[in-house]
Amino acid sequence: MPAPLEEQDLDGDPFAQFALWFEQAGIDHFEPEAVALATADGAGAPAVRMVLLKQFDERGFVFLTNYDGRKGRELAENPRAAMLFHWDPPGRQVRIEGRVERVSTEENAELVQARARRSRIISMASLQSRPLRSRAELEERVAELERRYAGRELPVPDDWGGLRLEPDAFEFWQQGANRFHDRFRYVRDGAGWKIERLFP
Repeated sequence: MPAPLEEQDLDGDPFAQFALWFEQAGIDHFEPEAVALATADGAGAPAVRMVLLKQFDERGFVFLTNYDGRKGRELAENPRAAMLFHWDPPGRQVRIEGRVERVSTEENAELVQARARRSRIISMASLQSRPLRSRAELEERVAELERRYAGRELPVPDDWGGLRLEPDAFEFWQQGANRFHDRFRYVRDGAGWKIERLFP
């Protein structure tokens, strides 16, 4: 279990602190980029699912989705979301909250084209979140696209691409013995960030 966490141990920049913990998590985790993404529709009904973080920088945290799927529709109605990374070991969590926007057209093309061809075809074939009669129906849609684009570059679909969560708050949580956990929250404070310790 890590040593107790003190404010002086933290970077004043939450993006730099996240990068450090993310790198350390990669030592013990096959997919440290797996993250729970919570959204809510226009009426406030919540939903959560796992997605993969594709990239992050000081602008925010990027993931891919079908814009017409459930999460895409919810974010169009209510463009705020929360992420939760959980890494055990070493017993750490990072919560991130903020506004979500589509990435630029240029960024989106790069993100989509960087995916494995098979994944791109399956994404194109999937009417994400819609009812599906059988696995065979999806297999047929995939096979048809493989025939159509055999030997050709795949297009960048209009209904599939990147979204960026632009944080206005972070929380870094580290497990301690007997529930003596350490929690620190970063909130925007003008051009910088304010750090406060929270009760566990």
